[in-house]
Amino acid sequence: MPRKFFQKYLPSHESIRQNRHVARFGTLFLHPNLWHVNRRSVSGGVAAGMFAGLVPGSNPVQFALAALLAVAFRVNLPVAVAVTLYTNPFTIVPLYLIAYRIGTVFVPGDGAPFNHPPGFDWSNLGAWLRASLEWMLSLGKPLAVGLVVLAIGLAIAGYVVVQLAWRAHVVLAWRRRRRRRAEGDAG
Repeated sequence: MPRKFFQKYLPSHESIRQNRHVARFGTLFLHPNLWHVNRRSVSGGVAAGMFAGLVPGSNPVQFALAALLAVAFRVNLPVAVAVTLYTNPFTIVPLYLIAYRIGTVFVPGDGAPFNHPPGFDWSNLGAWLRASLEWMLSLGKPLAVGLVVLAIGLAIAGYVVVQLAWRAHVVLAWRRRRRRRAEGDAG
């Protein structure tokens, strides 16, 4: 199921090879592991996306870093880029609060005193984004260190969870198949 699920939504290797936008980069994006769906490639893509998702900046910056990590480690590129979407305007503040708390463990007593994040305002989203950016920058070193530690932790956790879930799915499929065969032999 995992392979079939991902293959349903991912482009074929041939369509990628023939894409004119991909052709600009030569053979960089043509390595089979960047598009292949297997346990190692998908779990590596999740890890790359989890790490890149916490990079400060907008989605295009995170997408680019996820793509670079996917190419460097030869893991599934579409999965890596898609996973970065776990950070969004609703999740970024709690994630940064967690990162700040983690950072204070590694850099105690450094940085400005903790101020609460600005309240979310639908009517003035631009001002809220600016105020949130200023708030994040005021947190200093603890936030920076915490972001790196949290990004590494989330990448490792994502990799392990996908590995275990994929393995569990395969084992359950083997057991179902064995049970069907045993029922077929008995009947």
